[in-house]
Amino acid sequence: MRHALLLIAAVALAPVPGASARAQSAVQAPPADESAAAPADATPAPRALEPFLATYEAWYDGRRAGTATMQLVHDEANRWRIDLGVRGDRGFAGIVGLNIDQSTVFDLADGEYRPLAQSTTRKAALFFNRRTTGTYDWHSGAARWTGDVSKARRAPVPIRPGDMSGLLINLAVVRDAAPGRTLEYRFVDRGRARDHVYRAADATGPVEVAGLSYEALRVERTNGGNDETILWVADGVPTPVRILQREDGEDAVDLRLVEYRTLQ
Repeated sequence: MRHALLLIAAVALAPVPGASARAQSAVQAPPADESAAAPADATPAPRALEPFLATYEAWYDGRRAGTATMQLVHDEANRWRIDLGVRGDRGFAGIVGLNIDQSTVFDLADGEYRPLAQSTTRKAALFFNRRTTGTYDWHSGAARWTGDVSKARRAPVPIRPGDMSGLLINLAVVRDAAPGRTLEYRFVDRGRARDHVYRAADATGPVEVAGLSYEALRVERTNGGNDETILWVADGVPTPVRILQREDGEDAVDLRLVEYRTLQ
């Protein structure tokens, strides 16, 4: 596995019935007064952050391989945390990409998700973990990583407003995606900085994920080379309904939403 996923309160989870109907009505319903409709190129109002807990099926190489959870927690005032945990089973427990915990602490600065701290733990064997931690110092304008990271990636990485971790880019895609839109972000994570460019499809379409049907928008990274990332975003759902990573044209890690719950 050459790259990791770009990737609360206690409540009972339940599948979300009627997801397709709700999303379709939200996307396709015409305005009551066409003369008052927003122009076609108007920027949609950004979705407000809400704490949530989501459960995914984790697939690898086209086969069911484990489970994943993604949660967004409102820690205090203007501080948030997003976590992703992936667990391999069914004989896939030894795959590093399917035994990983990622977390980013962030705040909101001028409407942007601004990372403050990031951590990644890869469980490569029963008693062998690889852990990296990063700190984004906005006063000095640099981010640094420590732990199980190469010497080259321990060097300070210059940061600028708008930079995000991989998990924050997932949130930003949900916030920003609109038909036909190009999305540009700067990924700064685990000692690296890269430009990420995504292109949203021109229209939504029906997508079935884990037995649920959504009217979803496909958003694909266009500058990843042989490493592709594709997300499907549905209106009213706070997290991607599917996250697919492909390597050399073949499906690698594929997260498919099973259930989610927004939390108070």
